[in-house]
Amino acid sequence: MSVATEICAPLAVLGHDVQVPLASGEKVGYAALDYAASSPALQRVWDDVAAYAPYYGSVHRGAGYLSQLSTDLFEQSRRTVAEFLDLREDDQVVFTRATTDSLNLLAAALPAGTRVFAFETEHHASLLPWAHAGLEVGYLRAPRSRAEAVAALDAALAAAPEGPKLLCVTGASNVTGELWPVAELAETAHRHGARVVLDAAQLAPHHRVSVRELDVDWIAFSGHKIYAPFGAGVLAGRADWLDAAEPYLAGGGATRTVARETDGSVAVEWHTGPARHEAGSPNVIGAYAIASACRALTEAGFDALEARERQLVDRLTAGLAEIPQVKVLSLFGTDSARVGVLSFVVQGWNSSHFSAALSAEYGIGVRDGLFCAHPLVRTLLGDEDAAPSECGAPEPSLPGERSLNAIRVSFGAGTPDEHIERFLAAVRELVTDGAAWNYRNEGGRCVATVQIDRGRREG
Repeated sequence: MSVATEICAPLAVLGHDVQVPLASGEKVGYAALDYAASSPALQRVWDDVAAYAPYYGSVHRGAGYLSQLSTDLFEQSRRTVAEFLDLREDDQVVFTRATTDSLNLLAAALPAGTRVFAFETEHHASLLPWAHAGLEVGYLRAPRSRAEAVAALDAALAAAPEGPKLLCVTGASNVTGELWPVAELAETAHRHGARVVLDAAQLAPHHRVSVRELDVDWIAFSGHKIYAPFGAGVLAGRADWLDAAEPYLAGGGATRTVARETDGSVAVEWHTGPARHEAGSPNVIGAYAIASACRALTEAGFDALEARERQLVDRLTAGLAEIPQVKVLSLFGTDSARVGVLSFVVQGWNSSHFSAALSAEYGIGVRDGLFCAHPLVRTLLGDEDAAPSECGAPEPSLPGERSLNAIRVSFGAGTPDEHIERFLAAVRELVTDGAAWNYRNEGGRCVATVQIDRGRREG
């Protein structure tokens, strides 16, 4: 089996020419369709980092040339991110490890007594930090339309007691890819005196994001979702609650002065601004990689990127709609606007088995499971049990629970048209003819074992 990998994507990514082995022993160009978990790095980002690497040095307070150069690059990266997000004049950018780290930082910085509201449809990164930080959380049921989401928030905030309040909401679902009514939710929240943090992990790589226009108070996203490796993320937005909070981490860089007291204790004066929550040596290369990706996406033009992605989404949804055995998961309806993320199940197939066959027989990488959004996927799957599989259905998370899982395909600015076409052809063939190999469970993974002679194709 041999499939050409013609690159016709707006932005070049690393790995576009990687050859991977099939169960047959042949090799094929890898079709990376798991961008929602981690996007490939842009070639531009990799080149920028490689050019800087020989000049890498410690940042802040270093007297040497490389330290000064690295400090300038780190702080310029902060300004680049601020421009990319269209922040307000007094907003600040804090570099973190990822979206999860950003939202845990914010949770730790909220004033005492803050009540947080989140829809049960959120990714675990934006669903769980609040209760973990000891805050009271109002979990809102999964809405079935954008208008229902706004109305549910309006009612919940109207019934909430006085005191600081925060809404945490996604910009685009990591399960369905559907766009949420962020501006409308922010207007509703502010009308009730609540603030808003936007989880833009799945939005920022696909759409222009303006904090001013959306009128959110904070925004969080991850470098590894936006074509930048090296384990960095961003929390950006209003400074007041962050400056009033205890530092997220205690250590060097967050301190203005540290003095020994006469009673043997240590008195600390903490910085305000981003440094307050960036203790320790920062991930300079990670921050620079994010800034490089922001520049690349801006220069490519989001209007063009969004238009092309809509074409790919339309082709994907139309192709899957032609296969009766495929059920696409959706909160707001299958015609709702979405980024390049889509989840589905296939009648008669366990999703882990189907995903393994896509990889082993076609060289296509997707994801299966509950996508760190367990309440949402369980709601979307409803009464649908995972089909039995040769390699075993996934174990239920809790005793007595049904076994559920789905398949997610996701893509972006580095995806060639051919990958979508190959994916659709593979789904049609698997649904029509079945897998060409038997599979078994090895360490929790479905692995191809014995070829089935069905005369369907060689190898």
